[in-house]
Amino acid sequence: MQQAASCLMLCDVQALLFDLDGTLIDSAPDLGGAANALRQERGLAALPLAVLRPWVGAGARGMLAAGLSIEPEPPEYLTWRDRFLALYEQRLLLHTRAFDGVAEVLALLDRRGLPWGIVTNKAERFTHPIHRGMPLLQSAKAVISGDTTPHAKPHPEPLLEACRRLGVDPKACAYVGDDLRDVQAAHAAGMRSVAACWGYLGHGADVASWGAHLRADSPQALSDWLT
Repeated sequence: MQQAASCLMLCDVQALLFDLDGTLIDSAPDLGGAANALRQERGLAALPLAVLRPWVGAGARGMLAAGLSIEPEPPEYLTWRDRFLALYEQRLLLHTRAFDGVAEVLALLDRRGLPWGIVTNKAERFTHPIHRGMPLLQSAKAVISGDTTPHAKPHPEPLLEACRRLGVDPKACAYVGDDLRDVQAAHAAGMRSVAACWGYLGHGADVASWGAHLRADSPQALSDWLT
């Protein structure tokens, strides 16, 4: 029944949009590496990636909280955030890779002539080099970063801008992401939402409570549903 319902939900979509980190790519090794490089500068030992990985979806704020117990309130927070981002910018594609099965999903969309795009809260200074540096992302017809529009997710505007660039009605689009904000943004934009359960999900997340139209355990499940 779930398989049938999933096919009905996705088989008539005219375009797919994807979050980037935790959905298309596993950037945790490089984000975690930046956090550990910052720890090293402070004379602290590196943390295992398993400790840092659940916080990747929260961006610099989450990585600083998990890696150095630094919250946004102290006056020095912006200094540490900027240093973390500078360290990350030096290693954007050092160990970052696509999740297993993602290349097959994107190839399937290309074969079927279905346009797809990327909508991420990552700033353009990081998104664009990653997009240019990963061959499997080259067929994206729209790439929207957190600072492309005046708003970031969970506001719907980034998703709506992607639809405008694709020339697709939001109602005929589905958005795939691994964070509650992704589902909220999709609903606000009038799109179908797919929770990417293979991603980071967030620390202590209850994915079942997000209200996503579908929950996919793997990229392979997306391929199955789309065919």
